[in-house]
Amino acid sequence: MIRKKVTVQNDAGIHARPASLIVKEATRFESEFHVHMYGYRINGKSILGLLTLAAEKGAELELEMDGPDEQEAMDRITTLFKNGFSMSEE
Repeated sequence: MIRKKVTVQNDAGIHARPASLIVKEATRFESEFHVHMYGYRINGKSILGLLTLAAEKGAELELEMDGPDEQEAMDRITTLFKNGFSMSEE
């Protein structure tokens, strides 16, 4: 299991579009994915779960991956956060 802290970069926070991008990317991997915020632990492969966090710009979340492809999954999801929920690698 690996964990990493990330910060929401985009102005609108995690709304429907970013949540769907996170879920779409996370479901490509076998590893379990959870997000921790304010004492809550939600399934990161659930759009509804991500939306219930109501994470705004600047919110700090802790991502947790557990499984055979956890490092690759973590790298891809953290890239989404780093790039403001764009799949661009730049």
